Amino acid sequence: GVRFVTNTAVGVDIPAMKLKKEFDAVVLCSGATKPRDLPIPGRELKGIHFAMEFLHANTKSLLDSQHKDGNYISARDKHVIVVGGGDTGTDCVGTAMRHKCKSLVQLEILPRPPDARQPDNPWPEWPKVYKLDYGQEEAKARFGDDPRSYLMSPQKFVGDGNGHVKEVHTVCVEWTKNESGAFIPKNMPGTEKVFPADLVLLAMGFLGPEETVLAELGVERDPRSNAKAEHGKFATNVAGVFAAGDCRRGQSLVVWAINEGRGAARECDRFLMGETNLP
Repeated sequence: GVRFVTNTAVGVDIPAMKLKKEFDAVVLCSGATKPRDLPIPGRELKGIHFAMEFLHANTKSLLDSQHKDGNYISARDKHVIVVGGGDTGTDCVGTAMRHKCKSLVQLEILPRPPDARQPDNPWPEWPKVYKLDYGQEEAKARFGDDPRSYLMSPQKFVGDGNGHVKEVHTVCVEWTKNESGAFIPKNMPGTEKVFPADLVLLAMGFLGPEETVLAELGVERDPRSNAKAEHGKFATNVAGVFAAGDCRRGQSLVVWAINEGRGAARECDRFLMGETNLP
């Protein structure tokens, strides 16, 4: 059968090599949880949190006590700034709205997508077009407009004199090519803007999986710091160690985690049995 060992952090409570020695195969499905930070002046101020700190604490408190325990970061009656325009940022927007925040602005460094498909984005590719996701829909219904500000880059956080964030200072950017031909954001003078902020949520993506377990097992990384394992085979450079999901492919969607989990189970079975009947 399956034995679930709870409240156990591999690499902290037990060494990763203990699993390698005691089991014939190990499948790593640890996710890509290392967040991208924003090292600008004022980052040390209170009230600035990574998105997953906010979302995880909110969900746990909701499930444990319907928020009665108070063990979550509340956005109620606060000016909220969400930095980042992806799915995690949308979740922050939706959650802050349900907390009944006072105001909300979502800063996005990329340009606003076009209203319709462009010639370089034909069907059946995913449509790169402007849309309102559920979080922005809720913000628009309450405040009257899409909360996103495009081509906007935070420059510094300013405190209230008591160690808590009070403002976010930003500047507009334009995307230009550098000498190697890569697009980079360039600050535009004279476009500075100040937003009130009691709560800042950093949702700028993830840099890869936590390093402890991969390093202890000696798993090779790809250029993005994820576990290096070919899709379809899922085997790492360490015999008997497989990797699947976000820790292998990087930050992605749950449907990919399901797909890769099934594939890794198949290849793990093949490794152990010499053949497999799994799809």
